[in-house]
Amino acid sequence: MDFQHRAGGKTGSGGVASTSESNRDRRERLRQLALETIDINKDPYFMKNHLGSYECKLCLTLHNNEGSYLAHTQGKKHQTNLARRAAKEAKEAPAQPAPEKVKVEVKKFVKIGRPGYKVTKQRDPESAQQSLLFQIDYPEIAEGIGPRHRFMSAYEQRIEPPDRRWQYLLLAAEPYETIAFKVPSREIDKAENRFWTHWNKETKQFFLQFHFKMEKSISQSSGPVPPANIKRPPPLMSGMGPRPPNEPMPPPPPGGMSHPPLPPGAPGGPQMPPQMPPQMPMPPMPMRPPPPDGLSMAN
Repeated sequence: MDFQHRAGGKTGSGGVASTSESNRDRRERLRQLALETIDINKDPYFMKNHLGSYECKLCLTLHNNEGSYLAHTQGKKHQTNLARRAAKEAKEAPAQPAPEKVKVEVKKFVKIGRPGYKVTKQRDPESAQQSLLFQIDYPEIAEGIGPRHRFMSAYEQRIEPPDRRWQYLLLAAEPYETIAFKVPSREIDKAENRFWTHWNKETKQFFLQFHFKMEKSISQSSGPVPPANIKRPPPLMSGMGPRPPNEPMPPPPPGGMSHPPLPPGAPGGPQMPPQMPPQMPMPPMPMRPPPPDGLSMAN
């Protein structure tokens, strides 16, 4: 008998595997793959009974081998029971207290009033930069305490309605009250010689000076401004310029449209005759008397 063209008909080989054999081989391959990735001994619901079979304590199912149990853990029934058990444990678990926030104790001291201050407006003669110089007197400042300062936006404070045009400079030192100065909300120059502070421990005076950055003016951004005594020519119409006197008129556009009339006196336009000055009216001529009868007027 010829086995050449029959499935599994090669001489010396086995026959075609049945469905049960294919399923058994597939489950074995899946078991080997699962054992490589999952440690079955750490599964809390896996149990081996005295008969040598395996049980799932969550679903109360019985399995003959490890591959059957691993296939069961990936099924719908086991996954549903896992979700149900997690929801039940979360409901029965006591509420965990929120982590306690780190509390910063507010330092309390008796305030003795506001310090004396002096504000001076200045302008740099070379760069024309505007600056402010603050001088604050703290004659009864606490020992080991130095004055502190910071800039605050108008949207941080709750005393006045916020205005984006202003910002605040805060100065504080114990046991004096914190004072604030309302300054324009402009960019501050933080260069070394444009922003400085000094605390004089002998005279108990605090100095602070800062400069505002120069704003780019229109003349700097758009180029040099022409002198005032030079008159600029009147602006021309868009896309048009003066026509040379000898240039002929362009041909009329198609469609029968005619060119718009040019103003009198324009190059290439109609020339109007010069107007003569008005003349005085002539006096009426005297009428001669008619000739006598029989006479005729000579030509």
